[in-house]
Amino acid sequence: MEAEAPEAAAANPSLKREREEGDDSSAPASDEAAEGAAAKKQKVEEAEDGAQGEGESAKEEEGRPVKLGPKEFATAVEMFDYFFALLHSWAPQLEINKYEQMVLEDLLKKGHAESDRKIGPGIAAFEIRSHPVWQSRCFFVRRVDGSYDDFSFRKCVDGILPLPEDMKIGKKSNNGKKAGGHFNGGGGRGRGGGRRGGCGFRGRGKRGN
Repeated sequence: MEAEAPEAAAANPSLKREREEGDDSSAPASDEAAEGAAAKKQKVEEAEDGAQGEGESAKEEEGRPVKLGPKEFATAVEMFDYFFALLHSWAPQLEINKYEQMVLEDLLKKGHAESDRKIGPGIAAFEIRSHPVWQSRCFFVRRVDGSYDDFSFRKCVDGILPLPEDMKIGKKSNNGKKAGGHFNGGGGRGRGGGRRGGCGFRGRGKRGN
């Protein structure tokens, strides 16, 4: 009986070919599995590269200067000093010039948590007035309908670029006093005029809304 199988294969060459092809059927499956694993690995590597690229882009974005109107600021302290100087150099109840208005308008829109409520029907101008509660200088927005509202430039700056802890509202310095400004007399000199601020002014830890 065993001799009959080789004889049958010799008599029928196609049967021998089918058996040989059947023995090799596992080879293509192995090749496909290897190709699939390689493709999967490539996709994982591409995803990791993409995530790394996005992280680097985010870091670059964080390091870019912040633009408010026509002016750029590299750090939160630089921004704070600029508005602190403007606050203490501009005459009270005098409409701030158009250059500074563009900077202040962007500060309010981008930094204040309730900018829509502060702006209301629209901005007509900005002024510096004495705050009725804190009895200190404060930025006020004058709306197109003639109404006024105050706002804290410190809150706005902190909302755009986080301030150092000792400069945040309500924080106290090492000597127990409320945090003050880092004013160096170099900011608040808009193109349209305004007196240059002097040295020695200290910000109060709580001003405006």
